[in-house]
Amino acid sequence: MNIEPRTDWTLEQGVPIGPQLYRILRERIVSADLPPGSRISESEVARTYSLSRQPVREAFIKLAEDGLVEVRPQRGTLVRKISPDAVMDARFVREAIEADIVKLVAENVDEGLVRTLEDQIARQRALPDSEAEAFLALDERFHRTLADAAGKSYAWKVIEDVKLQMDRVRYLSALHFSKRELVIQHSNIADAIIRRDPEGAAEAMRTHLRKILTDLPTIAATRPDFFETAEHGR
Repeated sequence: MNIEPRTDWTLEQGVPIGPQLYRILRERIVSADLPPGSRISESEVARTYSLSRQPVREAFIKLAEDGLVEVRPQRGTLVRKISPDAVMDARFVREAIEADIVKLVAENVDEGLVRTLEDQIARQRALPDSEAEAFLALDERFHRTLADAAGKSYAWKVIEDVKLQMDRVRYLSALHFSKRELVIQHSNIADAIIRRDPEGAAEAMRTHLRKILTDLPTIAATRPDFFETAEHGR
């Protein structure tokens, strides 16, 4: 397949190549620019980015560890289809961690955080539905802001490590559904924090993260070729 990258997925000079390439390929898989089931090769990626095959091989190994690709000796590398079980596991972990994060935030709110959250939600609300990628970036910033405010940067790192399959569904969901409900849910979380209501904030976060329970079946029915099946495992 054609793996020519967008201009914002090109390598920067003066920055370590290996981590850059891994990040770019990961983002392209999560956003379905490299769609589930597609075949990619070390040689083609190396040629596209004008690299030797060693950093490409290392990036493929990390992507395999993330569950995003399957390296088949002598048969090439495939972008793995989305595992509904992995999506549900990631949601479970996120809910457990982030519900506790917002509890902590609601117990110790400062005016700077209030202004930050209000500004972020205003930016989310202003985006049209067509700006899916921009909205997902703002969504990511919102959740990370809460983790940082709670002093739980390591907890956020744990979330980042487990949520890649969930992010793949979130991206497809942003393409199919209005963002209005998500903005309302973010606003509900922020409002509970501003009221200094830990339990209300936790419940609002749980409601928000459980939206994928209803989105996933719809997305899977719309793009069944993107998802693993129980019968075939991929």
